[in-house]
Amino acid sequence: MSKVWFITGSSRGLGRQFVEAALSRGDRVAATARATAGLDDLVAAYGDAVLPLAMDVTDRAAVFESVKRAQEHFGRLDVIVNNAGFAQIGAVEELTEQQLRDQMETNLFGAVWVVQAALPYLREQRSGHIVQLSSAAGLIAMPLGGAYHASKWALEGLNEALAGEVAGFGVKVTIIEPGGFATRGGKNPDPLDNGHVALPDPAYDDLRVRLGAVAGKQPAGDPAAAAQALLKLADLDNPPLRVLFGQGFHPMIQQAYADRLRTWDDWQELSAQAHGDLGQQGAADR
Repeated sequence: MSKVWFITGSSRGLGRQFVEAALSRGDRVAATARATAGLDDLVAAYGDAVLPLAMDVTDRAAVFESVKRAQEHFGRLDVIVNNAGFAQIGAVEELTEQQLRDQMETNLFGAVWVVQAALPYLREQRSGHIVQLSSAAGLIAMPLGGAYHASKWALEGLNEALAGEVAGFGVKVTIIEPGGFATRGGKNPDPLDNGHVALPDPAYDDLRVRLGAVAGKQPAGDPAAAAQALLKLADLDNPPLRVLFGQGFHPMIQQAYADRLRTWDDWQELSAQAHGDLGQQGAADR
């Protein structure tokens, strides 16, 4: 049986590839974007199989209305893909309050609104798959990415909790952590040149130069291949909670987790001191 998808951020990048891949195999898609003109060619090619919906994920009422329209149009929802998002770049000291709020409103709160709007339908069906696009940046952190990392690390914890909450209803959750993909002219996007950059403080100029020398230099993944991998995930009876898309960041993440475990082990004595002996005293009193 063909699946019904609800995909945010569908007008370009990975989101667009996800929509095209699902439609090409006979699935139906509610494709959302802030502006839907870029989806006109898909409507011409696939007709009623694609439902373009103009939606800003930061508008909670609009999200709920769009999910409702999609469910009414197709009669069910099978795969919810939270893909919409952007990366705010800047040192923590450079970020304005509005920049940080905008980052969280889109990447975190927008994803929450989609989940909250879709879950009643998925629970009633006793089935469904929520797919959250996180990032390798949700697992490791680099200088100048504090706002973006904060949003993606928050999504990691939110969706892990969500997976435990909805498993009893037959609803699955998968967090996808992509590395860099060639979504702009066949190249890996340079995160330091993405249109969302804080006003630079000269104190961080040397750091920017050093990072600029390596930014965007990881091997770029093929967005079309990522879309095919997503289809395989959607068809699994028992999909993973987390999965990396791409290979460039895997060694870095392995090293980061090994370093964390080593640090916690090295500081076990201080951890025990911080615990104190209240628990032992309480046991003695009993």
